[in-house]
Order: sequence, then structure tokens, then C-alpha cells
Amino acid sequence: MSSQADEAAEQTSDTVEAPTSSLSTETDPTSGTIITVTVGATVPTGFEHTAAEEVKEKIGVDARISKDRGRIYFPITTDRLFQVHLLRSVDNLCVVVAEYDHYQFKESKEETLNELQELASKLPWTNALEVWRLNRTLKKKKGHRKAGNATRAKSNAEPREVPAAAAAETQQHELPQVTSPDDDDAKAEVTPDSETCQQDLEDTAPEVKLIKFRVTCNRAGDKHSFSSNEAARDFGGAVQEFFQWKADMTKFDIEVLLNIHNDEVVIGIALTEESLHRRNISHFGPTTLRSTLCYGMLRLCKPQESDIILDPMCGTGAIPLEGAIEFSESFYIAGDNNDMAVNRTVNNICHIQKRRADKGSPSGLPIDTVQWDLSNLPIRTSSVDIIITDMPFGKRMGSRKKNWDLYPSCLREMARVCRPDSGKAVLLTQDKKCFAKAISRMGGLWRKLHTVWVNVGGLHAGVYLLKRTGTVFGQAPEDVHESRGRGDAQKDERDDKELC
Repeated sequence: MSSQADEAAEQTSDTVEAPTSSLSTETDPTSGTIITVTVGATVPTGFEHTAAEEVKEKIGVDARISKDRGRIYFPITTDRLFQVHLLRSVDNLCVVVAEYDHYQFKESKEETLNELQELASKLPWTNALEVWRLNRTLKKKKGHRKAGNATRAKSNAEPREVPAAAAAETQQHELPQVTSPDDDDAKAEVTPDSETCQQDLEDTAPEVKLIKFRVTCNRAGDKHSFSSNEAARDFGGAVQEFFQWKADMTKFDIEVLLNIHNDEVVIGIALTEESLHRRNISHFGPTTLRSTLCYGMLRLCKPQESDIILDPMCGTGAIPLEGAIEFSESFYIAGDNNDMAVNRTVNNICHIQKRRADKGSPSGLPIDTVQWDLSNLPIRTSSVDIIITDMPFGKRMGSRKKNWDLYPSCLREMARVCRPDSGKAVLLTQDKKCFAKAISRMGGLWRKLHTVWVNVGGLHAGVYLLKRTGTVFGQAPEDVHESRGRGDAQKDERDDKELC
């Protein structure tokens, strides 16, 4: 069974409450009529509210932000299921089988695991499996599904998941209620609705094929008496016994999700096979940002029609590419001092253009790419509306020592090209102390409006929204570069090593 091994954050509780209703059937699901379900989505941590805003804007429903960071939940009807795959801020999607806001775990490990085993046969699986089937049909029609079943790519901003599964056999379109003739106890758990749904599907399933599955447990909290592996193993074993599916940790058809955050428990079925954040990039660099995080940063600065948007440290071009696709009424300039980075950006742009041309869509993108010196940009003063970039953290790229000079120099040059009073900047960095010092030195040119704390590859970083002051460049003390003494540089380096 699959498991989430982040033992640094584990937690417990005691007895099973009734699950929150997350699925409702307006009519019989097998007749092709509408089912209302709850969909869960993982999003870049820190941008949960941004994702909820997008759901409200594009789907027209209110999303609930989970107590577990990086997750939102919202209702949707099956006739609009395709819309969830059009969301730009979500990494992975699932349909919720059942959720418990305050699950009371037993004190002993054995009792808790036994309870999880019993829970598997009592859950309302029917609608969730129907939505999974419908979702697979939608993806096949659009040609999204690859041959076989790929292991879903896990976001590097989320804790690593270790798969788990259990063994058995069934037919291709059979739902969980199918049990072996000898399993009287399992049969006793089958609901009338489940039996009806199963019979209808059996009548239309001429082929016999193994359904393969795995269970993935994502757990956070430090008071649980069990590990993620143990929960996935025991819950998955019960799922196997009840459903009679074949276990496969890599080439699975169905992934059952067991998400446990302190006393919040959500059981779901995955609707995505790999994270949606990989959608734009074909040529990756050492610090390529997820497209979903890029989208969140772009929404933070609210691009308007005809805005000139600059990414002076574009890397592989993830930010301007996402902007050119989603906010196409603005124009993007992507630049970097590294020739390899510029080449990757050009290749990624060509990849998107070719993909569009193959689909018969207009292939042009409002984006240009340049190689330049960051401290001396070939851009006219006060001509850029928005600057948005991923600054070097000083880990994989650059160094903390160099950042002490780089950051003030960057902010000064950014202030020169940005429009006074109306210009904005959205800057991502994990080097928080160095950035705070640079902003304090550039106080006459930039004003900090808001900070979003995010998880980038396991690093705690900040996305800073800055507003350009009305000061005309050339009339502020910050415009003059002040050389720093050796003693100051050494002191800053010592302070930097103490940064949490």
C-alpha cells in the first residue's frame, strides 16, 4: 500500500464519527444523469485562497480551504466535470468518497487499524467510482491518457508519497461492490444502490480485464499511534478484500487516497495521473518553478490588458509562459544572463507553439526572449508595468554571500524600468533576511504590500508583492550604489548563516 512518510509531523485521536456527506445523486448515476460530488484539489501551499478565487471565478462555486495546507474542496456536477481540468492553480485532483472533520482515533494502534479496515467496506463508493469512470472517459476522448498508467508525478513542494496496494481481481467496469461468492461478510455491506449500479454495469461490460489499484496515505500530525505505511497497508488490504481488485503500485487504474491531517480524514479517488503543474515545460532547468505556482504569482499582480510584464531572471521561462497562455492580453519579456537558460526558454516557447499548431490553434504567443546583464537592462526607464521573477535562493543557483550585493542591485534596476506610482513587482525568494535588508535599503523606491509564504521544494520561501513608489528614478538616495565595507559584508555573511 502507498504511504506518506513524513514522520516529522504525525498526530492521533479516538472513535469514528459519521462521515460528512460529500456525494449526492440527483438521479441514478448509471442512467447518464447528473451527480453532484465534492472534488478535492492540491494547490501550492500559501496560494489556497488564490485557488479558491479561481474556482469561484471559473466554476461559480465556493471552495472550502482545508485545515491541511495546500488543499481545497468544492462541489461540482458531473456535467461540468471537465472544467476542473481547466483550473490553472491546482496540482492534483480527486473525487471525495467521504470526509470526517473530527475523526476520533483509538488510542491503541491495533484498534485504530482494525477500525480503518472496517471503514473500507462501509464507505459510499458508488458515486465516486462512477465519477472516476466518467473522468477516464473524458480524458480518453481528449487524448490526454497515455498508454498504460503512469505513476503520478509528485509535486516537489509536497512531502514525498510512498505507494501501497493490495491484491485481487475483477472486471474492467465493475465497481467496489463486487465480491467473491465466498465472502458473505463483504456481501452484507453491499447497499441496494450499489447492487443496482453493479448489475447495470455488468450488463454492458463484455470484456474481462483486471482492475489494478493502489492506496496512497498522506498523513500529517504528531499524535497518531500508527504510521502512514501501516494505515495504507491495512486500509488497502480491506479495500482489496472488499473490491477484489488487483494490486499494482505503478501501473494502476485506480488510486485510492487516504488523507489524514491531525483529526481530519478524507478518503478519495484520484482524477489525475500526474500533476497538472508540468503542463508547459518540456526543457527543465535546475530551479524550474511549477506552473501552478507561477499562476498564483501572476494572479497576485493582476495583469491588465496591454501591460508590459518583465521577468529579468526567467530561467526556463515558466512564469512568462504561464502568463502568455493564461493572461494573453499582456506582453511578456523574458530574459536571463545565462545562455543555457535563454535557450531553454526559447525551446519551451517553441514546444508550446508546436503543440498549439498541431491542434489547429493560433500558435503565436505574446512573449519575447533576450539575453542580458541584469544590472544593466536594455529597457527604457519607466516603461514596464509589472516585474515578476524567481530570484536566486543562494542554494542551487548563486550563493547567499553574492545575494547581499545582487538583491539591492536588482531592486534598483527593477525600480528604474518600472513605472513610478503604478508599477508592481512580485518576487519569490527563500533568502528572506537578505531580501528584507535589500528592501529596507530601497525604501524610497519600493513599498512592500503583501507576503505569501509558500513551500518550494521543501524550502520555506516568500512571494513578495511590492508597489513602486511615486519617486522618479534618479531623485532618490537609493539610486546611488553604495559600496559596502569588508567588515559589513563579513557581518552580513555571519548573520546569513544564522538564518532559519
